[in-house]
Amino acid sequence: MTVEAADRRLRRARRLTLASLATNLGATLLLPGVGLVREPDPVRSALGLVGLLAVVVAQAAVLHTAVTPWPADRRRRRARLGLAGAALASVPLVGPVAAGAWPTWAWLGAALVGLVPLLRPPAAVIAAVGVLAVSVAVTRLGGGAVRDALLVTGGVGAGAAAITWVQVWFWELLVQARQGQAARTRLAAAEERLRFARDVHDLLGHDLTVIALKAELAARLAPVDAARAGAEAAEVQRLAGSALHRVREAVHGYRAVDLAEQVAAVGEVLRSSGVRCTVVPPVGDLPPAVAADLAAVLREAGTNVLRHSRAGWCRIEIVRDDRRVTLTVRNDGVLDAAPDPYSGGLRGLADRLAPTGGSVRGHAEDGIFSLVATVPVPS
Repeated sequence: MTVEAADRRLRRARRLTLASLATNLGATLLLPGVGLVREPDPVRSALGLVGLLAVVVAQAAVLHTAVTPWPADRRRRRARLGLAGAALASVPLVGPVAAGAWPTWAWLGAALVGLVPLLRPPAAVIAAVGVLAVSVAVTRLGGGAVRDALLVTGGVGAGAAAITWVQVWFWELLVQARQGQAARTRLAAAEERLRFARDVHDLLGHDLTVIALKAELAARLAPVDAARAGAEAAEVQRLAGSALHRVREAVHGYRAVDLAEQVAAVGEVLRSSGVRCTVVPPVGDLPPAVAADLAAVLREAGTNVLRHSRAGWCRIEIVRDDRRVTLTVRNDGVLDAAPDPYSGGLRGLADRLAPTGGSVRGHAEDGIFSLVATVPVPS
């Protein structure tokens, strides 16, 4: 999967996780609002509303930092300290609301217990026990039943905490998977650079050593034996030319394109993105120039499938006859922003194929986008 596509999927997963967490905790915060409605004193009701809103804002900040992988730890600590402060302030503000008639703060405590999975184990246990103790104390002082406080704050809070833990755990798995994918990409690039460096060292190490020795010998012979010094200098020139030729051959080998491998790699990327991909590779080897041109088209086509569609399936097929090679990429899930035949990427590919007589075209019909590239086979 491309970096852009992976990050786009992770952002969608983050938004979904945030919405799910907000819905879960929002449901528990609705019930303290019942106490605000049942409170006859408007002053207490207003103070309770202030305390409840403060907790809601602080919870939103904690949830946002919990499922956002890039903020600093200092920002997370500030958000948690803000929630702790709002929770403490809510005790005198929300605790007296509908005292004895409705366990207002007990329901607010259940919402707070629902957030303890965001803390580390020792702190989470301490926070849960502390919230439960405060709920019992507030309920007893208000003349309510302690059993109600235990059931609401302990029971409902434990259920909300379990749901929060599952959602946060799943989000952390997604982040770790993305980080692992990025690490594998960096490792593969580093290994390729090391391999190329080893090959260049093996190619040039001996030749450069001999060139250095012969150049030194020619410099020493120049004052006493000009003819032999000239011969050594000519040998240095020959060795340098030979080394340059071998390096160019090595670089050309790295630039060579194996189209079958490219097709398999693009197919694997699409499958990892949830797209059912059928690949029909070419039969036999293709000329290097043809393979390079079709590989460029294939990469653009794969990018278009990920970027401009919500594809459920994709079919990649390469067919060769005596005169030309045809690459066809078809996929469903076309969006309004799907590439048209004159989009920048396709226009660039058309310009690349034109000098050899090739062509590329794309069109969308009935929600299916087709890209067809044709490259003539040199005689």
